[in-house]
Amino acid sequence: MTPSHPAELDLADMTWPPPPYQPPVPPVTDAHGVRRFDGVTYATTPGYRPRLLDVQVPSGEGPFPAVVWIHGGGWLDGDRRYPPPTVPAALLHGSVLAAGLALVSIDYRHSLEAPFPAQLHDVKAAIRYVRRFADVLGVDPDRLAVWGESAGGHLAALAGLVGPGSEDAEALEGTHGVGAGETGVRAVVDWYGVSDLVALAGHPLPGMPAGVEFPDPYEALLGGAEAERPALARAASPVTYAKGSNPPPFLLVHGTRDGLVPFSQSEALAEALAGAGGDVTLRPVEGADHIFLGSPDIPEIVSESVAFLARHLDAG
Repeated sequence: MTPSHPAELDLADMTWPPPPYQPPVPPVTDAHGVRRFDGVTYATTPGYRPRLLDVQVPSGEGPFPAVVWIHGGGWLDGDRRYPPPTVPAALLHGSVLAAGLALVSIDYRHSLEAPFPAQLHDVKAAIRYVRRFADVLGVDPDRLAVWGESAGGHLAALAGLVGPGSEDAEALEGTHGVGAGETGVRAVVDWYGVSDLVALAGHPLPGMPAGVEFPDPYEALLGGAEAERPALARAASPVTYAKGSNPPPFLLVHGTRDGLVPFSQSEALAEALAGAGGDVTLRPVEGADHIFLGSPDIPEIVSESVAFLARHLDAG
């Protein structure tokens, strides 16, 4: 029976401060047998909005390998529910599920809420959460990968490279949500992400329309100009961690005419990964701008990315 008055609520189960995460919500199963866990709180921090994730699990017998999707938006914007406007959600989500992979879509703190490394802390917290509740979610905790676009590609690359043996590992892993546990992944897909913030210092950003103000995404991420925080810019750069990292397989996909994040950023990361003995594929998208604007091959790009993940996660 629902209590008729707040005084009748059982306060014995309430805790203070609030718990650092919540268990998964009950799933909803759609007409195709896909189970959805929507709006799961994977981390809380006083003073910030709860960090949420959604999980979609294919029909059939699990546990399934899982892909953590990290949205873009210059670390200033974006939403776990929406891929870039050039990539229909139905295409992205449907391709992942059809390959026998579960999809975990996550939110993270934007840079004006908290500067780096808060964003990486949240990605790491989401990975720990998925492993902690893998049995409830129906996923295989040993077969996880990350896939991100733009700012999310940058965070995916960091998630794949930063581990217990990395420089400043303790500061970069964080303790949000499920405070400890394995955060390594089996594969990384990075769509047009930044790899070297130091090299981008002074790179001109696209002009804003008259009367429109938009924060500099790099200064917002670092909490100040790169020149004022060179050590933090280096710490936020995936190329910093490639050497000696024993990296997982990487697929880098980048438009050759990207005016926001230069193609050379993925070239630099590919070179660093190859120098570390990593398995890396650099896929240029000829003539495409950021978010693959101008490319007619987006379904093929999605298909190639999903096939790469399925292969390295042993999905079958």
